[in-house]
Amino acid sequence: MEIVILLVVIAVVVIGALGGLVVGSRRRKQPPPPPPTTPDITAPPAEPHVGDEAETPREEPRRTIEEVDLPDASGAVAVEERPAAPEIEIPEPAAGRLVRLRARLSRSQNALGKGLLTLLSREHLDDDTWEEIEDTLLTADVGVQPTQELVEGLRERVKVLGTRTPEELRGLLREELLKLVGTDMDRTVKTEPEASKPGIVMVVGVNGTGKTTTTGKLARVLVADGRTVVLGAADTFRAAAADQLQTWGERVGAYTVRGPEAGDPASVAFDAVKEGKEMGTDVVLIDTAGRLHTKTGLMDELGKVKRVVEKQAPLDEILLVLDATTGQNGLVQARVFAEVVDITGIVLTKLDGTAKGGIVIAVQRELGVPVKLVGLGEGADDLAPFEPEAFVDALIGD
Repeated sequence: MEIVILLVVIAVVVIGALGGLVVGSRRRKQPPPPPPTTPDITAPPAEPHVGDEAETPREEPRRTIEEVDLPDASGAVAVEERPAAPEIEIPEPAAGRLVRLRARLSRSQNALGKGLLTLLSREHLDDDTWEEIEDTLLTADVGVQPTQELVEGLRERVKVLGTRTPEELRGLLREELLKLVGTDMDRTVKTEPEASKPGIVMVVGVNGTGKTTTTGKLARVLVADGRTVVLGAADTFRAAAADQLQTWGERVGAYTVRGPEAGDPASVAFDAVKEGKEMGTDVVLIDTAGRLHTKTGLMDELGKVKRVVEKQAPLDEILLVLDATTGQNGLVQARVFAEVVDITGIVLTKLDGTAKGGIVIAVQRELGVPVKLVGLGEGADDLAPFEPEAFVDALIGD
């Protein structure tokens, strides 16, 4: 009996041990976890469209159209007006302009006219006095040869006359100065158009003499005389020269032909003459580049401009612009320009106040061509045709 019980106990123990092994094995070999399910994705809020707010709209009080304040007329947006075309000016008539500007010219009479009259009025005109008269004339840039001629003429006439009242001295001086200035020279600026071409004027000179300004003022003189004008901006090397000339032209209704900056000046001059012929214009004025008279290459280019223009039509005038205050240096410039192009007339600028009037005599004697125009100020109508009688009267005073 005991043996049976013992066997039963052993059997129970063995069964229990086997069961523990099976359970432990199952615990060590657990199956892999099932795959995760797809998460629910919440779509981001849509991007706001034009005019939408980026955030979620909120309830706000809204006003009706009757409650909205509309802007009054004073708050209206001003519409910018287009700039008006430049007003066409009516230039001052050229006839008698030098007489009207005589007061400005007479400012320089102290250097010449009054000084001579003071010396001639001395009781005794000895050699020292005549030397002072020569010095006065040379200081006024009359030149050596003209000065000698004037002094000899005065000495002879004073000796013959005997008496020397102020009126007689003034008359003598006036006559001798008019001989030197010249009253028989043709001072007309030739701008008469022909059947197949306009009058063609080329303006030359050194930088700083007022060449472009003189060209613009000459256009005003011509328009005042009833002429139509085309301007050729052949000064393509100086910045804003074409703009400056075009502004002068717009003020009097003159058309301006221009080219690219640093372009070929000869082609611009050629086109200006061509345009003038096609438009039936009375006068074509060509403003050339101011070139140093010591630069041979640039002077040669000026000659090229002249040759190219003459392929269209012959030139009627070549005006040399000189600064009257430069004195003898201006004569050097005039001499070199005359060798390159055939100068037909002189324009003297800055002849008011500081200039020495004798330069008129000297430059005419040097080149053998007349002074045709003089600039007597900075005003638009201060360019005047040269009149010998009015000029001499302004120098020696009343």
